[in-house]
Amino acid sequence: MLNDIQLIKLPVIKDVRGNLAFLQNDVLPFELKRVYYLFDVPSSAFRGGHSHIEQQEILIALSGSFEVVLDVGFEKKSFLLNKPNLGLLISPGIWRELQNFSSGAVCLVVASDVFVEEDYIRDYNTFLATTK
Repeated sequence: MLNDIQLIKLPVIKDVRGNLAFLQNDVLPFELKRVYYLFDVPSSAFRGGHSHIEQQEILIALSGSFEVVLDVGFEKKSFLLNKPNLGLLISPGIWRELQNFSSGAVCLVVASDVFVEEDYIRDYNTFLATTK
């Protein structure tokens, strides 16, 4: 399952004045329904700590870097995100933890659905029970 994780290269328009990357529905593997971002996260803090039942997400390091640890209950894989033109696609049923935020890091999250609390599994033991 973790072998199916995709790093998505976002389209970039390069210019001597600076680069412009963009997101729109025809470059995403799902219809975009929500965008949010994490910032001012202390380097010792953890974010995430949940999985989704249905929702897909793409995580992008707009600035700085952070580590994303993905877990399917019997296997873990870590990704260092540090390029604003690269997104990590996370499918439903995968536990995620974000850690080791650099100073000034900004994590953009593009989601396939609006916030619905019932789509979250926030207890790790409950998550493990769903992976069996």
